Amino acid sequence: MKSIKSLVIAVALVALACGSAMATPSTQIWIPSTDAKDFKNIHIDIDNYARFSAPGDSNTNLYNIGLSAGVLPFENFKFEMGVDFLKQDIRDYDSHPFYLNAKLATPEGAFDIKELPAFAVGGFNFGNADTTKQNIIYGLVAKTLPVVGRLSVGAYNGSEKALGVKSNNGIMASLDRNMPEISDKLWLAADYMSGKNMNGEISVGGSWTFSKQVSLIVGVVFFNPFQSTVGGVLPGGKPALTTQLDISLP
Repeated sequence: MKSIKSLVIAVALVALACGSAMATPSTQIWIPSTDAKDFKNIHIDIDNYARFSAPGDSNTNLYNIGLSAGVLPFENFKFEMGVDFLKQDIRDYDSHPFYLNAKLATPEGAFDIKELPAFAVGGFNFGNADTTKQNIIYGLVAKTLPVVGRLSVGAYNGSEKALGVKSNNGIMASLDRNMPEISDKLWLAADYMSGKNMNGEISVGGSWTFSKQVSLIVGVVFFNPFQSTVGGVLPGGKPALTTQLDISLP
């Protein structure tokens, strides 16, 4: 309990310094990845999703900040936990801005089994209000293919009250690749999350690593692709430009 309180206090201090925002589990552009932080590795995430369209049917901008850390000292089992702070100018959500996330993962080739893919199970957007806590549980499997890169596939299920009846589950998939042909610092990715809810999307983007401690993702998120509108509005809103600053503390 003491460690949880310390984590919450730390995130609150960062939020006061940097403005409104939230943190997420280790991700691709939008969806979780099978990566998990090493033991005692602490990350600060400062994310922004700015809509290309003016307010109205575009939906709101999202501002994210958070703190997460690896808490298991094992090579083949990694477990990360995080606390999130979300600001998006929606009264119900802004009244309950703190959320929790967690992930248990095994890396590719764990237990000295060369062909074993990576696995991850976890959850995010766990809150304390029935209408806003999405309580999303997911599972993913990933394998790095020659030349192509790492392919990840999985599925998720969340709260019907927050995401909608029959709209609270779906599939997730991504393709990501380091780009040593250009630079060891460059990483590119695309991901997809199905579902006629505020999380359904296709994203594309890339990351540049400035140092062992600092990297920046820049991408575009297209919400609810292949979906019809609900009352003339897409549940996730219009596309957004995302910037995601990741700071690792040694």
